[in-house]
Formats: sequence, structure tokens, C-alpha cells
Amino acid sequence: MGRVTAADLTAALVAIDSVNPALVPGGAGEAEIAAFLVGWAAENGLEARVLEATPGRPSVIVTARGRGGGRTLLLCGHTDTVGVDGMAAPHTPRRDGDRLYGRGTCDMKAGLAAALIAARDAAAGGLAGDVVVACVADEEHASLGVQEALEHVRADAAIVTEPTRLAIMPAHKGFAWIDVTVRGRAAHGSRHDVGVDAIRHAGLLLAELDALDAEELTRRPEHPLLGRASLHASTVGGGIGLSTYPDRCALTIERRTIPGESARSALAEVEAACDRVRARRATFEADVSLAFAQPPSDVAVEAPIVRALAAALADAGEPVHVAGMSAWTDAALLNDAGIPAICFGPGDISLAHAHEEWVPISELHRATDVLARLVASWCG
Repeated sequence: MGRVTAADLTAALVAIDSVNPALVPGGAGEAEIAAFLVGWAAENGLEARVLEATPGRPSVIVTARGRGGGRTLLLCGHTDTVGVDGMAAPHTPRRDGDRLYGRGTCDMKAGLAAALIAARDAAAGGLAGDVVVACVADEEHASLGVQEALEHVRADAAIVTEPTRLAIMPAHKGFAWIDVTVRGRAAHGSRHDVGVDAIRHAGLLLAELDALDAEELTRRPEHPLLGRASLHASTVGGGIGLSTYPDRCALTIERRTIPGESARSALAEVEAACDRVRARRATFEADVSLAFAQPPSDVAVEAPIVRALAAALADAGEPVHVAGMSAWTDAALLNDAGIPAICFGPGDISLAHAHEEWVPISELHRATDVLARLVASWCG
């Protein structure tokens, strides 16, 4: 491929279908894009190692090896994408003025391309420390890739190149998905003396959860970059027929957590809401369980990696803006593993997963320049 630009590399990555099969049955997965990245690394004098603990879900660790004695910087981006329903030609990259369109342009093949090109260009100048680019699978589902990468990679700090519009984002919220099954008693619609309406009882619980979100959570201390925690009802289902008392109503609750909160504390809040309903309605019965959770992420704004990235932005003539990330990212798992990780990359997170997904080409090249400057200063 030669010494392509970040936009060229983004287009090549977008042209490869890497829809996550855990989200879309039959999705292509990451095998083809992983093979491409191994070849690209070889062409550009970089080391590449394939990790594939889960068959068919490979990640690639690309390394620009330094001469020794310097710090290691990890640049991390995911290779999988969400589905493409409703998109026209999602894997045909299209340039229109300063925009590059296609599935994955924003989330996050542009950020991954910026990381790879920055590592290639900075390494050509000679570095003391290593630059490692983790091209990981499955971020859009269970983050299998970054968890496997952490078994093989250590670094002094990390940048996750998710779309931030070139803002530094040292923190983001976590989430907990909580399943609630409200149990009633089926009976003919005329037998109010026998039937127990699971759907009405679920409504009482939803009212308690509404008060939790609208009142209690608003009174708690906010995170300086992320604001307050939140809760919403994601799915609801139940009922048997028009003339039958429903014996079951299933709810799924999403609780967005801020640093200092945990999935266990979020689960306890829903259980406490059930207790309050039960205190008013003796027939109320519900089972509550944690379906899945990911932790929040938080790096101090005065941390060395934040200061270094701010200096690289200033050196490139870019404004320095620090903000909170709205979406969850692999940065949380890197931080949990002891690697200070923050988000920075091209593109607008509001376009991620959209039917029309694009990234500004000029912003992509500016991000690449900033990352190359950061690599040179951090690893040099």
C-alpha cells in the first residue's frame, strides 16, 4: 500500500466489512480486517501480533519498537462496527468535499487509522520507548479484544482514539443493565379476587424508578466533567390476552454510572425500589438481576498523559478543550488494569451508529498530526 495518508487508510478499513457478529447474527467479524492490518504493518516496517483466544474474533497488536529506555504509549481502537441496516453501500467509502462517508468512518476506523499512521511516522524519526497500537475486536459488544490485549500489553499510558472532535476526554460514564421480572397471577379478567396484575405492579415500580432518576439522583454530587448519573427503562414486555390478568411483566433498566458508583450499588437501588412497592402492595413480587455492566472511567485532568496531550495539541496550534465523554469506551478497562487511558480522536460521537456516518477528512489529518507529536514527546 505504501506510505498512505490517514484518510487513505481509513477508506481501506471502511471497505472491509467488520460488522460484529455478536450484534448481528452472520456478521462478518474481524478476521478480514485483522489480516489486512497484519499486511499493512509488514509493509510499513512495524511488528504485528494476532491474538485470537475467541475463534474468529482476532485482534492485532501493532508495535513500533523503540531503542529502549523510554516510556511506552498505547494507542487503542476497535475494528468492529455495528450493523448496517438502512445504509446504502455502507462499505463503499465515499469522499464528498471534506467528508469521508461509510460505516465505521466515525466509530472508529478513522481514529484507528490516525493511530496507525501516527505510530508509523513517529517511529521513522527514532524513539526510545515503544508505541503500541491495539486494534481490538468486539468493543461494540463485550470488549473481548481489549481484555485479551491486556494479557499481553503493558504501557505507561493510553489514548483510545474514539471520536471526540479533538477534545481531550479523560472520563466517561459506565452502565449497568438490570433485568426485572415482575410476577403476577394469571386469571380470567372477571376474577379480580384471584388475578394479580403484573403489568400494573410494574407500573408502580417504574414510578419509583422515575422518582429515583428525577429526584434522588439529581440531588447527589455531580462529576465535574460528566454531570449526574441517570436511569431509564430500556425495554418492557408482558401480557397474555385482553381478558387475562398478566402473570408476568419483564423490564430492562439501564443505569448510567459515574465514577465512584458501581454496578452493585445500581442493582441495590432497583432492589430498594422493589421493596418500597412491596411495602404498599403485599402481592407485589419481583426478581431482580444484573444482566451486564461496564465500569465508568476517570483520569485526573492534571495526570501526565492529559498534560502531554494538551501540550501536543498546543504545539500543533490546536485549541485545548477538556470534556467528558458521553459514551462508554474501552478506556474503562484499560484504567481498571492500571493503564491511565483517555479518549481523543477525530469525528463526532453523535454520528456513531447513524445511518449516515462520516468523518471530516481535515480533522482526521489534524488528529494524526497531534498523535504523532504526542508519540514523539511521550516515547522520545
